[in-house]
Amino acid sequence: MASENNSKFQNSIRSIYTPLVLAVVLGLGIFLGSRLHTSDSNGLIFKSEPNKLDFILNLIESDYVDTVQKDKLIEKSIPLILEQLDPHTIYIPAQDLQSVNEPLEGNFDGIGVQFNILNDTVLVINTVSGGPSEKVGVLAGDKIVRINDSIFVGKKITNEMVIHKLKGEQGSKVKISVVRPGFAGLLSFEIIRDKIPLYSIDVSYMVNETIGYIKISAFARTTYDEFKQAVDKLKKQGMKKMILDLRSNGGGYLDAAISIADEFLKENELIVYTQGKSRPRTDYKATGKGIFEDEKLAVLIDSWSASASEIVAGAIQDNDRGVIIGRRSYGKGLVQEPTYFRDGSAIRLTIARYYTPTGRCIQKSYTNGVMEYDHDLMKRYEHGEFENVDSTQFADSLKFVTKGGKTVYGGGGIMPDVFVPADTAGVNAFFRQVSQKALIYNYAINFSNQNRAKLIKLKDYKEIVKYLQARNIFSDFLIYIHKNGINPKVKDLNESERLIKTHLYAYICRNIVNNEGFYPVMMEVDNTLKKAIEVLNK
Repeated sequence: MASENNSKFQNSIRSIYTPLVLAVVLGLGIFLGSRLHTSDSNGLIFKSEPNKLDFILNLIESDYVDTVQKDKLIEKSIPLILEQLDPHTIYIPAQDLQSVNEPLEGNFDGIGVQFNILNDTVLVINTVSGGPSEKVGVLAGDKIVRINDSIFVGKKITNEMVIHKLKGEQGSKVKISVVRPGFAGLLSFEIIRDKIPLYSIDVSYMVNETIGYIKISAFARTTYDEFKQAVDKLKKQGMKKMILDLRSNGGGYLDAAISIADEFLKENELIVYTQGKSRPRTDYKATGKGIFEDEKLAVLIDSWSASASEIVAGAIQDNDRGVIIGRRSYGKGLVQEPTYFRDGSAIRLTIARYYTPTGRCIQKSYTNGVMEYDHDLMKRYEHGEFENVDSTQFADSLKFVTKGGKTVYGGGGIMPDVFVPADTAGVNAFFRQVSQKALIYNYAINFSNQNRAKLIKLKDYKEIVKYLQARNIFSDFLIYIHKNGINPKVKDLNESERLIKTHLYAYICRNIVNNEGFYPVMMEVDNTLKKAIEVLNK
């Protein structure tokens, strides 16, 4: 009986350990196999390794002549691998992820100031309404000269350095000292950092009694709510027609674009659909609860309108809902999905293409590599596409027809219904010189700072412009640029005078009343916006 029990016990032990022993032997065999050398008839040595990338990295780590950090090699290799896929699949290192995501998340932690570096000093342009800096008494026009008791002036100061010093975790403190016009000595403030909202709608205002204007700079997490508030505000002011400005809007969240397009379309009208190898077709349709379904609509686009902007423009165009005005858009029709790693880094991997309601994918070709892809807009410009609609070429195979019978094209951006060439009036060598040297911008900041007490008492941007015209600041500007070594020819001066004056007025208004002053003034030289007003009035 004891012998039988002992036999059973040994069998039990074998049943437990035999699979474990086999697993260890198998693992050891795989390891040894990976280190075994084999040779061909010529004596060349080969190593058996199931994953070539891992093998190369391990080989470098173990046998390379110098010490190499494997993690750093991986960090540098990942972008090169992803570059072989498409131009929009990217790797975001951990140290960059927060700054990359902030514009789309709609907020960041900081003190709530808009600033510019002027004459080697940080100048506060504006404070965020209700933000930490405004609450403690920081004013537009203050010059920040100390941060946390360290002097912070000089030629080596950059925007990145300022942001690094002033941003920080919510609830943390930072001390700044400022020079304020009209006050002797320094004023010091201790500021508790807080969540600072980032707005993706730059401005919304009435361009005339019936036409409202809304400019969206990105499709962020807060954009849809901002848009509804803007529409509600303008409707109360009499808006019957809308201009939606998506120029230079590089895109953002797909769901934000879908939600905004939904506000213009009837129930069950297709907005967009996505499809990829591992992603079945998904249709996104209007709900029929739009707040601007029946009124006249114009959408403005240009060569920098991309991705989510093109989804909105494509949905409006393919459903014959409104008129698209401007120049051909960028041509990004790929959908990225983020994957996050434990170290705080991330990959945005292209997982699908999106298609407009007629079935067109507006993604431009990237078969010739990233460099060629990045130079596409320059080639369009050199080809004359910014000046002449006939220079835009589309293949017949990419031709689609809307339900209203309008011909539209895929394969390279959204082509507008009404083409407006780039406005070059007044853009001569003299204008480019003062613009590239930021002399218009810097003069406007200086003037605003020196005359802020007077300017803030004026009623609105219209009153500010009247004041500037009466002061004849253009003559003062000419003296300013002469001191900076620029003496234009009379012919060049006459050509650019109107354009420069408009920019001066607009920048000064922005420094005093924000974008609510800037964009209405710039409308004077905005031919695309003028064309939209003309079209809607017809």
